[in-house]
Amino acid sequence: MRQSSGKVKTGQLWSKNKADLAKQLSELKTELGQLRVQKIAGGSASKLTKIHDLRKSIAKVLTVINANQRAQLRLFYKGKKYIPLDLRPKQTRAIRRRLSKHESSQVLEKTKKRTTHFPQRKYAIKAEA
Repeated sequence: MRQSSGKVKTGQLWSKNKADLAKQLSELKTELGQLRVQKIAGGSASKLTKIHDLRKSIAKVLTVINANQRAQLRLFYKGKKYIPLDLRPKQTRAIRRRLSKHESSQVLEKTKKRTTHFPQRKYAIKAEA
């Protein structure tokens, strides 16, 4: 197996499909395992920086995989009545419990009758000259 440079560019990961990302992730993990063994056997300081780079690269690949998965889930649940909690907007507790626009715009039948039969009175005010 070839030794990669370790660092991965995140921009290149977004264009890859799920299988390619999984393959790259497994390659990075095996390489990390080999480097850890070499470190125990008495590796140089350059191996330590390479381990650091590999760990960061694995994190980048996992981030892209998770982001793609969440995007697919968002598409799946779009238009459905209920959405999983982790896909809903976070906001604040008070905002989440607030009435929706539709609920707050609704008016009771009794209130509608009162406003039609007893509208707000209009007064003409004489301007001071």
